[in-house]
Amino acid sequence: MTTALYPGSFDPVTLGHLDIVLRAASMYDSVVVAVAHSRSALFSTDERVAFFSEAVADLPNVRVIAHHGLTVDCARAEGATVLVKGLRSTTDFSYEFDMALMNRKMAPDVDSAFLMTSVEYLVLSSSRVRELASFGLDVSDLVPPGVAAALQEKFGEE
Repeated sequence: MTTALYPGSFDPVTLGHLDIVLRAASMYDSVVVAVAHSRSALFSTDERVAFFSEAVADLPNVRVIAHHGLTVDCARAEGATVLVKGLRSTTDFSYEFDMALMNRKMAPDVDSAFLMTSVEYLVLSSSRVRELASFGLDVSDLVPPGVAAALQEKFGEE
């Protein structure tokens, strides 16, 4: 049985993230989404875990956890032998390539797999979603419904 770990900050989870996890879920027996702790995140770790959990509730081989610390340590703790990462551009590739080499040095038993984004999500990023939402724009076609409502509530208060 192969378990993959899909790590990220997911602040917030987007339809692009869901595209990657859906595809990973079809490739691996089990996928663990690891939501990284972040002090600078718009949403708390618990909120981000809840958003992602709600979005993948219909995927029986996917579960969502919070993690703090090194991704490879989380992978080992979860029994994952593969790290799944989504790529949108050569900039993403450059960053992820360096990270994969360092992860491989620290954990030779954990490999990295890269999934190219689907074309419709090529320009989608969490930071872009946060920015658009902060200007009061509707982002409901970019994120799961619960996230769209939370963004509207958060930025509607300001």
